Amino acid sequence: MIQMNFRFHSHEKKPYSFFLEYTEPFAKERLAEQLHEQVSAMKENRPVVLVCIGSDRSTGDSLGPLVGTFLEKNRPSNMHVYGTLAKPVHALNLAETIHSIQTTHYRPLVIAIDACLGRLSSVGHVFFSEGPLAPGAGVQKELPAVGDFNIKAVVNVSGFMEMMILQNTRLHLVYELAELVADSFALLDTKLAAETTRTTISFTPRSI
Repeated sequence: MIQMNFRFHSHEKKPYSFFLEYTEPFAKERLAEQLHEQVSAMKENRPVVLVCIGSDRSTGDSLGPLVGTFLEKNRPSNMHVYGTLAKPVHALNLAETIHSIQTTHYRPLVIAIDACLGRLSSVGHVFFSEGPLAPGAGVQKELPAVGDFNIKAVVNVSGFMEMMILQNTRLHLVYELAELVADSFALLDTKLAAETTRTTISFTPRSI
């Protein structure tokens, strides 16, 4: 779980950022389109790796493992998924997981996914941004930053006793947000698969 705190200087180029509310019409299609646009621009034959961060022991922090579990059932062919309800990626194994990804995949394009606490007006929103996220920052944990891009879903309001807030977050909202994110990546996988097929066909030698 992370806490959102964006600070940009006016003279600096702001990294890419996109957000939407999970009940908006065509939300999963809109997020999938943004994912496809950014991944296509940077992919360059790099394997796409999703790191779904969180714990199944906390309702509010279970978004990442839920996303990973939903995606694992779809068996994506163009991305690798780390972090599920069965095998969560959390504070105790995050550094080990990052090391495993870097040694297993050549130049991986990593997208980190995590739950987030924020303002009341942001609850139910999904933020897709360029750059790594720092998991655990919202609950005063020092964990390694991860991701070329990141997705943060705001599951509840930040404030005092944030671990207690996460424990008392409604599962319904977390489930809906996780389903949106997972469905968007499933659409992305379909788009990447179609592009791979077209590329293969275009370079297939014609028989004589």
